[in-house]
Amino acid sequence: MKVLHLDDNHPLLINQLAEAGYVNHEDYTSSKKEVEDKIKNYEGIVIRSRFKVDKTFLEAATNLKFIARVGAGLESIDLKAASKKGISLFSAPEGNRNAVAEHTLGMILSLFNKLNTADKQVKAGQWLREANRGIELDGLTVGIIGYGNMGKAFSKKLRGFNVEVICYDIQQDVDDSNAEQVELQELFDKTDVLSIHTPWTPLTDQMINEEFISKFKKPFWLFNTARGKSVVTKDLVAALKAGKIKGAGLDVLEYEKLSFEKLFVEEMPTEFKQLLAFDNVILTPHVAGWTVQSKEKLAQTIVDKVIKEFGELNK
Repeated sequence: MKVLHLDDNHPLLINQLAEAGYVNHEDYTSSKKEVEDKIKNYEGIVIRSRFKVDKTFLEAATNLKFIARVGAGLESIDLKAASKKGISLFSAPEGNRNAVAEHTLGMILSLFNKLNTADKQVKAGQWLREANRGIELDGLTVGIIGYGNMGKAFSKKLRGFNVEVICYDIQQDVDDSNAEQVELQELFDKTDVLSIHTPWTPLTDQMINEEFISKFKKPFWLFNTARGKSVVTKDLVAALKAGKIKGAGLDVLEYEKLSFEKLFVEEMPTEFKQLLAFDNVILTPHVAGWTVQSKEKLAQTIVDKVIKEFGELNK
């Protein structure tokens, strides 16, 4: 079975597949069209988010048996077209869930304790103690939207903080000992800290908008380490100005390209310029799941899933 690797990943991925009898070819530079011209020669592809695996691409992939995405979601793949062709799909949310959970918690503690602003002030020669008086997570209610791999990993990290953890998910009976599943109205009524852990779908696209924000009973803190297009930036900025949102931690932005490797196509949007001016907003470049350990775990997860389905070909 010939496998085409379209993004560079941890070397164990290629090494272990080779040991299991798979033939690996690497192509990290060709255009989508150039890859389409030769994809008929391969039974498998391994990709992160280099380009969209759309219907046109899949029509050219006449011998494809699997697509493995070294990441949590599959939104860059035409799932309907892949299913119609009987192509197996693998992703690896198990591989970076711990990294995402730790990053989310780090953002919360950084904002609550004003670590970023205090650090800048001290380095500038300012010693402002009262201005940097923080707040504690203890006693608050943390609401989680999306209680799959990422949401569950995050709730586990909260066990030592004496917080009430509630979750909302479109699937039923997903809660566990770390979080109580509730209806949306209860989430709106009780949440002090909201953390988003949903994949991108038509349901989650622009989910956090003006109407959604207005339903929360109390001003709240917002954290998004999921997908940028789930939060409408202009509505977030308006809520920050009004005090409806107390602060925000964003690892993802709605302006990201599909590859997640670049941010803006052309000019920086006005609402993003406004977002940058808030001291109570912390931003990171889509790296919540991007740790040294998660790079290895993501690759190992993909190897394990491919071999589980197709076996070791050298036996």
